[in-house]
Amino acid sequence: MISQDLYDDCPVSNLTKSNLKKTQVREWTVEDSAVLYGLDRWGKDYFSINPAGNISISPKGRDKDNIDLMFLLQELNGRNLKAPLLLRFDDILEDRLKKLHEIFETAISKYGYKGHYQGVFPIKCNHQRHVVEKILNYGHKWNFGLEAGSKAELLIALALINNPEALLICNGYKDKRYIETAILARQLGKNPVVVIEQFDEINRIITSSKKLGAAPLIGFRAKLSSEGNGRWKSSIGEKSKFGLSVPEILKAVDKLKAAGLLQEVKLLHFHLGSQINDIAILKDALQEAGQIYIELKRLGAPMGYLDVGGGLGIDYDGSQTATAASTNYSLQNYANDVVATIQECCHTHNIEVPTLISESGRAIVSHFSILIFNILGTSSVSRDIPKKSSKECLPVENLRKTMMHIQEINKSSENSISRLQEAWNDAIKFKNDALNSFRLGYIDLPERAKAEELTWVCAQAVVDRLPENQLIPKELQELDTALAETYYANLSIFRSAPDTWAIGQLFPVMPIHRLNEKPTNLGHFADLTCDSDGKLGTFINNGQSKSLLELHKIKHNEPYWIGMFLGGAYQEVMGNLHNLFGTTNAVHIRLTNHREYKLDHVIRGNTKADVLTSMEHNPSELLERLRMSSELAIENGKLKINDAQRLLEHLETSLRQITYLHE
Repeated sequence: MISQDLYDDCPVSNLTKSNLKKTQVREWTVEDSAVLYGLDRWGKDYFSINPAGNISISPKGRDKDNIDLMFLLQELNGRNLKAPLLLRFDDILEDRLKKLHEIFETAISKYGYKGHYQGVFPIKCNHQRHVVEKILNYGHKWNFGLEAGSKAELLIALALINNPEALLICNGYKDKRYIETAILARQLGKNPVVVIEQFDEINRIITSSKKLGAAPLIGFRAKLSSEGNGRWKSSIGEKSKFGLSVPEILKAVDKLKAAGLLQEVKLLHFHLGSQINDIAILKDALQEAGQIYIELKRLGAPMGYLDVGGGLGIDYDGSQTATAASTNYSLQNYANDVVATIQECCHTHNIEVPTLISESGRAIVSHFSILIFNILGTSSVSRDIPKKSSKECLPVENLRKTMMHIQEINKSSENSISRLQEAWNDAIKFKNDALNSFRLGYIDLPERAKAEELTWVCAQAVVDRLPENQLIPKELQELDTALAETYYANLSIFRSAPDTWAIGQLFPVMPIHRLNEKPTNLGHFADLTCDSDGKLGTFINNGQSKSLLELHKIKHNEPYWIGMFLGGAYQEVMGNLHNLFGTTNAVHIRLTNHREYKLDHVIRGNTKADVLTSMEHNPSELLERLRMSSELAIENGKLKINDAQRLLEHLETSLRQITYLHE
């Protein structure tokens, strides 16, 4: 009898080896792949699988013109744009902006809201110039603006906003120069709103206003008492990093009134943190913020704007649940709650409703960027049965007997799980016996190798005989992971997907072709860095997660391409130069007609010379040092002139190439 404490409720792969074999009874279809990888849930707006088994992109939305992703990659490859590669579909940016405004327009119409919506894009989500320019261009008709959280971001915003009606929300820590810049920008005809996030900023605003004889538009960021959840729950509440408490807001009103600046207070701002997964949290915060807004009006501030901050979540796994990788609400649910709650607060107190602002960066840019990387090779433990020799040590003999015993167990028998657990415990014991014997010098290296190989054969035999739809002991659950293949990916996790390592963020990851074939392997990914954390080993699983992904066997001399989706927010700017792997090539793509496209922009990835320079190494000086070393080797007869020249040519060429591997 197996004790219940051997079991746990950790989710396992929804398609184990035994289930994979079961699917081979019928032909595998692209619909099976869509279900397996969740594409029919998280990708339904823009991504699908075509009859050829390749991912199709519909950048302008579902059922619109599309392009075969494999066809696109092959043509980009012909332009010497090879994986790893960032594909940015600017049409998706435009469609996301359109959807964001449509949901608020629908909610405003539904509830008869007398105000309007005017959004801003938080630059920190994606600083790339082409991205910010496209957003402002597409959003011009809605007077869409920007949010800046630093002096550098403020400079970007001031330079790129050319719409006099667009807002510029100034968040973050602010020194005297930051505030003076905002005041002067207002005189220039811009609409910067300096949001007070720390109480001591008030004195700097008063001093700068007196010095320049002009004042900025002013907003308050409130620390709400409403409680958050998830990773970003500390963004709200009394211990949040930014914002004024209610007592501080009252003191701020008094100070600004005394300085003659209360008439410039036009905005109330709050922020619930990135990726709000539970709509109930938003409702509570909106009610509290609505009441604070009303009280500020009563205290004499003209007001006019309510900024609900960022946090509009992305359903990364398509489960529509209040989990870290999902949301339990739709875009329309979000807009409805914002509009309806604020309207109710204002109408109850006969207060004019404000213009609504959101900083929904993740919701705008997540979908438009796809990271494509190729697989360089695979590795796995050996499951070949070693040839029996005439005389074997006792641990190896015991392992052979254990292997044959496991092979005789019928998975449908009543006590199969307990028998498999007992046999696996025996296998582990005999393997340890072999290791101890080797350490003491009683057996040689070939015998130790046999013991390890037979242990893996036993593990595979156990997995093959695990019954379906029954509780499996945790130790036996983990055998799938131990037996899984490692797929070596041509990328750096730290450069291109840092949130998967830093905060356990889950992005949809799947093959982008061969989706009309059965995936017969379970695997995970290891990147190019020499860091053990450089791996992708957790994958979406319909509201949960799994440690293995269903993948195809690598075919000889054929590329195997993987896509990471919904990663357009934060990943690029937060990526680092671990092992000096730099940025990848990036391509901005616009769809013209069905299966036709144009490349709007091509941004070449960092070369080796670029990353060396960033670390204060001089590439020319490094080459010269190597040249001098080669001359000395030639002089000493250790290196031929032709070989020395070949070495230097290789190095010079390498400095001009990006940091990732090539064929």
